[in-house]
Amino acid sequence: MFDHVSLKVSDYRKSKRFYEKALAPLGYTLQKEYDGETAGFGAKGTISLWISAGNPAATSVHVAFASPSRTAVKDFHVAALEAGGRDNGAPGVREDYSPTYYAAFAYDPDGNNIEAVCYAKK
Repeated sequence: MFDHVSLKVSDYRKSKRFYEKALAPLGYTLQKEYDGETAGFGAKGTISLWISAGNPAATSVHVAFASPSRTAVKDFHVAALEAGGRDNGAPGVREDYSPTYYAAFAYDPDGNNIEAVCYAKK
């Protein structure tokens, strides 16, 4: 349904590094960059997330990225924490959402809740 999400970030370079590392296990890479202040991330030539230098939202935002596998969800969580993110939920099944809802959560440098989710049974 959605084509992309845009976030303002307080420290562009720090956030760009965070998203490059955290989203890599999900198959998302830097697709475009403009003037060292705006970056677009996505998979296979698409852009699902834009970040731009500016004043972040007054309240945090929650963005969930589709993951190709449960292993990629685990790898996302490790990469996000290694990239400076803060833990907001270790990889695991969230049965209250769905019997196969496997997800992990991390806060990005601006406190946004970033999630990777996979619906595969294993």
